Amino acid sequence: MPGPRVSIQTADFDLAQEVAALREDDRRIGAVCSFIGTVRDRNDGSDVVSMELEHYPGMTEKSIEAMIDEAHRRFDILGARVVHRVGLLQPLDQIMMVAVISAHRGQSFQACEFLMDYLKTQAPFWKKEQTPEGARWVDARVDDDAALARWGIEARNA
Repeated sequence: MPGPRVSIQTADFDLAQEVAALREDDRRIGAVCSFIGTVRDRNDGSDVVSMELEHYPGMTEKSIEAMIDEAHRRFDILGARVVHRVGLLQPLDQIMMVAVISAHRGQSFQACEFLMDYLKTQAPFWKKEQTPEGARWVDARVDDDAALARWGIEARNA
């Protein structure tokens, strides 16, 4: 039986293990598309020493689950998995991953990009960056109306 589709966790993850669990010897799968986001050492022109990500347990998972359901409606995919880390992270740390499986590569690529655009613009995460000048809260969601419009999603009001 497949594992959970969404995990919000403090621990790091292993992409190979996540993909192996998602595939589970399913012979219909002809494509796996994945994306990993990592912590950069700069943001908005400032050095980033570390960052801390927060979320509302339950609400965040429910929101991402709904977008995976939407990806299944829009694309011919066999499965998807999102892992997103919270807590204190350092430059080079993995923040999140999206993996999508399908019979053909095009559907996996599109669904992966759809889920990434959602995560960057709509998922409820909050980020505090530590810089040499001190701590600052920044919206973890990038306001990218063009990315949303491409998928027919209306921008949310902050």
